[in-house]
Amino acid sequence: MALKFYNSLTRQKDVFTPLNEGRVSMYVCGPTVYGDSHLGHAKSYISFDIIYRYLKYLGYSVTYIQNITDVGHLTDDADEGEDKLQVAAKKERIHPMSLAEHYTASYFEDMDRLNCLRPDISPRASGHIPEQIALVQKLMDNGHAYEVNGSVYFDVASHKAYGKLSGRNLEDMRSGTRVDVKSEKRSPADFALWKKAEPNHIMQWDSPWGKGYPGWHLECSVMSMKYLGETIDIHGGGLENKFPHHECEIAQSEAANGKEFVRYWLHNNMVTVDGTKMGKSLNNFILLKQVFSGEHERLSRAYDPLAVRMLVLNSHYRSPLDFSDSALTAAQSGLDRITECVKSLRKAMEKADDGEADAKVLKQLEGFQHRFRKAMDDDINTSVALSVIYEMEKMTSTLLQKGRPNKKTLAAVNDMFNCLGGDVLGIVLKEYPRESGINQDLLDYLMGLVIEQRAKAREEKDWAKADEIRDKMAAFGVTFKDTPAGTDYEIK
Repeated sequence: MALKFYNSLTRQKDVFTPLNEGRVSMYVCGPTVYGDSHLGHAKSYISFDIIYRYLKYLGYSVTYIQNITDVGHLTDDADEGEDKLQVAAKKERIHPMSLAEHYTASYFEDMDRLNCLRPDISPRASGHIPEQIALVQKLMDNGHAYEVNGSVYFDVASHKAYGKLSGRNLEDMRSGTRVDVKSEKRSPADFALWKKAEPNHIMQWDSPWGKGYPGWHLECSVMSMKYLGETIDIHGGGLENKFPHHECEIAQSEAANGKEFVRYWLHNNMVTVDGTKMGKSLNNFILLKQVFSGEHERLSRAYDPLAVRMLVLNSHYRSPLDFSDSALTAAQSGLDRITECVKSLRKAMEKADDGEADAKVLKQLEGFQHRFRKAMDDDINTSVALSVIYEMEKMTSTLLQKGRPNKKTLAAVNDMFNCLGGDVLGIVLKEYPRESGINQDLLDYLMGLVIEQRAKAREEKDWAKADEIRDKMAAFGVTFKDTPAGTDYEIK
């Protein structure tokens, strides 16, 4: 088996071969931190978290960079408008950097709850201003950029390969762009590397061209080069960033260094609501914190953060995901099935006898792992990989209900759940938190006494007594599960 990615640059599935054997450099465009994260962010960052996890599972040493945009992202991607952070900061009447601190912390809080692994480095655009100025100067020195009235623009005509990622023709871009007579640019297709700051612009730095701030596209080139080198293996981001953001990254990076910038371009598709892209600019977004609390008119309840993860895994990362409350409810139900199965498995392990692992079960696990890898190697097909986890759940439930598997057999099943469902997909936890305020050991002891009383009543054929115990416990949300291995309980 060989891992294949759909490479947006070649427009086909390419076998993945890193530049340096055994090592992978991976850069993903991070959030612009001017508000809380929504479901669209969840799809993007869960998708790349899965790719990161799977590369590690395959044995690669991965350096994963995900930037934080805290300056330079304007309200109009055509180099016009105000900085998004400055606009939001004005509304909240705080300094833009204070706003950035708040929403950066909020972002990581949400990603932690979604069980996304932290990137190895999360560099900030504002922390790399000297490097960005240096890249602008390099592009000016080699004839790829020009300065006008304190702003510096990339000369797209100087880079013949511009448009190779998006497939856009430069002449078409020129003819399809409305000409603004006030524009400083030589061509409408040119993009800003450095913008002159107006007196009221809070975020500004000294530069050879006067006080200003970096263009949005510049930061990703600078930070990927600084931490990963001039050529990197994987660059990821949302499909909406393919043009102009990623196209501009390629142009400025390759013009500066004279070598390939990225070998594999990966783009995730969007979350839609009623067929329309979810986004802050359209005001149709649902914040992750609202999903976790259930406080949104489109939600019928609060959802486990891992149910959001399940929802994302049910679709391919390159396919759109149309949000609905019913889809999230189904994802929660699927998560609950897997979670309860794993909990029952681990509880059974504690009581199981010693012995050699069941060869038949080991063979089944080997088959599950093979099919799981086959799905993931095919451009990270998580929906098929997830179906394998459901098959494992079904096999495990049957195993617990119909037999008395020994400890080694159950441990092998648990290890596979931890590996495939946990290490790779991130939906199975190594340890599950206990209910707040409940001493689980005491609860297990007391429930054991109840189970003994019920078992004694059934042994004495006192069915009325046994039914009374069952019904009283059901009133408290407790159900009994009778298996050949004994009786267990579940609290809803």
